[in-house]
Amino acid sequence: MAGRLGGLRLKAVPGRATRPTTDRVKESVFGILGDRCLGAQVLDLFAGTGSLGIEALSRGATRVTFVERDPGAVRVLRENLRATGLAEQAAILVKDVSAALGLLAREGAGPFDLVLLDPPYGSGLVEAVLEGLDQGGGLLSPGALVVAEHSNHEVPTERVGRLALWRRRRYGETVVSFYQAAGPAKSPSGEGGEPAP
Repeated sequence: MAGRLGGLRLKAVPGRATRPTTDRVKESVFGILGDRCLGAQVLDLFAGTGSLGIEALSRGATRVTFVERDPGAVRVLRENLRATGLAEQAAILVKDVSAALGLLAREGAGPFDLVLLDPPYGSGLVEAVLEGLDQGGGLLSPGALVVAEHSNHEVPTERVGRLALWRRRRYGETVVSFYQAAGPAKSPSGEGGEPAP
């Protein structure tokens, strides 16, 4: 981990059912995001053990909503939040992502400034989730970023409603696609700011 929790190692789920983002990819993604985590409301979908969302909190995010349906991963996620002292800045929804997005939209949750999306490779879920975020009413703040990790064999479309591809990076078999919602990006102070470069 980097940020204020630099050097801390998070617990992982034994076995191969959960595929964590590699340290190399995570470091690169958050390097690209820069200070966009500061003061951000974050949604971590297919959260697994919480590695990405906890990294966002470590880098100054205000709050993270984690969505994960696997009980074993959720158990480790809770342990990681306790170990990092970040549990009070987190909410956990133990649900399928599509059901969670519907619930968050109905409850008027958000808007979220940053969405971290890491579905199982080969699932074809990236575009479906992008559509759910776009159609979810006020789930995304103007200028919000959606960071989608996927296999290099999957190539999500460059535009889904108000979401447009901003940047795409490949790391071996892994590709990370950055989408930005229409509207000016929120600056770390919460004021209106310039869109992501």
